This record gives sequence, C-alpha cells and structure tokens, in this order.
Amino acid sequence: MAFGADTTTDEVLQGIDLNGKQALVTGASTGLGKETARALASKGAAVTIAARDLAKGEAAAAEVRASTGNQNIDVAQVELSVPDSVRAFAKKWLAGHGPLNLLVNNAGVMACPLTRTVEGWEMQFATNHLGHFLLTNLLMPALKAGAPGRIVNLSSAGHRFSNVDFDDIHFNSREYEKWSSYGQSKTANVLFSVALNTRLAPYGITANAVHPGGIQTELGRHLTQSDIEALMSRVTAAGGSGGFKFKTIPAGAATSVWAATSPSLEGKGGLYLEDCNIGELKTEPTASSGYFAYATDPVNAARLWALSEETLGEKFDLG
Repeated sequence: MAFGADTTTDEVLQGIDLNGKQALVTGASTGLGKETARALASKGAAVTIAARDLAKGEAAAAEVRASTGNQNIDVAQVELSVPDSVRAFAKKWLAGHGPLNLLVNNAGVMACPLTRTVEGWEMQFATNHLGHFLLTNLLMPALKAGAPGRIVNLSSAGHRFSNVDFDDIHFNSREYEKWSSYGQSKTANVLFSVALNTRLAPYGITANAVHPGGIQTELGRHLTQSDIEALMSRVTAAGGSGGFKFKTIPAGAATSVWAATSPSLEGKGGLYLEDCNIGELKTEPTASSGYFAYATDPVNAARLWALSEETLGEKFDLG
C-alpha cells in the first residue's frame, strides 16, 4: 500500500504489533499527540501521556483506554519550558518504568507573542527545542535499555521560515518576529534529530524529524484571524495554486506513527519525513514540500547541541 498525505494512523499500523513496547508522547492531551497515543495503544503499546495540564491528560488517557481497550496508559505532568519540571518528570518516570522503546516529542507552541522564561529564554525555542533536548537526554538510560528504539521529533514545514540565528536565538538584539521564532525552533527540531541520530545509531536507536502537515489543532491557539490569513498567504505563495489543504488529525498524526513503527525505516535516521514518506531536499525558496539544506547541516547540528548544553548548564555524554 502506497502512503501519502491522506494516509491515517490506523492505515500505517496495519500489520504492526506493539505488544511489549513502551512509548512516551509529549503534548498528548489533545490533537496530534492524543491521536498518536491512541494509535500506538491500539496496537498494544504501553503509553505515557505527558501533558502540561494533568486534568486534560487524564481525560485523554480515559478516552484512549475506552477506545482501544488498552488499560496500560499512564499520565504525567511536565512543563517543557521549565527545566526543573522536566528534570522532576524524568526522574519520576525513570523510577517508575523500565525500558523506553518509542519517544515522540510532539508538544509545542506556535507563533505566540514574545514571552520569556524566568531564565530569559524565548518561549518558542525554550519549549519546542530546549525542553525536548533536556527530556530526551535525561531519558537516555531507558532509551538505551529499550534499544532498538526510535525517537520522533515534531518539526514543521515552518522550518523554511528561518534557520537558527546562532548570534541571537532569544531575540535580545533583533526585533521579535513570531514566525521567524517558530521557524528557527522547527529547524532546531530537525538539527536535534540529526545530532541525536549520529550519537545513538551505534546503540540501535534512530531519530527522525516529522512534518505532520497543516492541521487545525490547539497548536494555533495564539493565532488571530489576520495571523491565519498571513500564514495562508505564505503557504499559497510557496505552493502555488491548489498547493495546500488541511489534514484531518488521524492523517496529521500518521507520519509520526509511521516514523515510530514502520519496518521500512529500520536503521534509518537523521531524516526529515512528511506525508508518510522521506522528504526531499529542496533548493527553490518557493518549494511547497521537502526541507532546506540548513535544517540537516551536521555542522549546525553539532553547534546547536553544544549551545543547548551550555544554555542548560549540563553536558550529556551518550557514549
């Protein structure tokens, strides 16, 4: 069966058995994360739903249990923009679980007004990249114990809005622009996948980045009508006439689930995936699909890793 933009989670999971596997999905109380958790649970995986809002997480878990019959669903609270919250989450999770086979870093914020963490970090970069960078590294003992395993980082076609501005990531000197901020955080998600894969491939763990497609979820909660119109203008300019349509949530989550489970991706990592396929390198600035070279540049990936360690004040030796 050929997969594409309309392929759903259940379709990519045909013939897949996840009994005995442990998965963790961030941002899984709503939208793509909840559908990813449901899909993995439907094939027997034990799933941790990680969410900012514990009540929403519990409600999502109840839905997943009811719809799949899988009772092996637990919930934990984490605020990715707060390093102490991430550290507490990881410590508790490691104490209460064994090996981790599938980690889906799904949570994120998009195009929010300029907001800074208590450390002064810009919120989109802090949440979308730094929080997942810290979480993934802290969970490394369980990931290594669960090898062969997979890490899936949710990126976006929005990475084409901006490379990482290593000279001023947190908009201390330049004027804040929410789409550039979002773009560099999504580029960081791809670069993180490249760096992770380089380090973890010898252990049988692969890391890939995913563009889920355009989906109307709570991710867009900060967008005004004018924001949506501006975004659609960008998309139309990039893709030409008829170049865009919204996906359903099951289709939007399908590439994440495919990345986490497909036999065709065995041993393959450091990739940008979209529409349940491997994305292509594009050079034209108006490309409506694929990825830009700066997002997979190994030099940028190494630089981002070092900068992330410096920012968090912690080094991670994955050897």
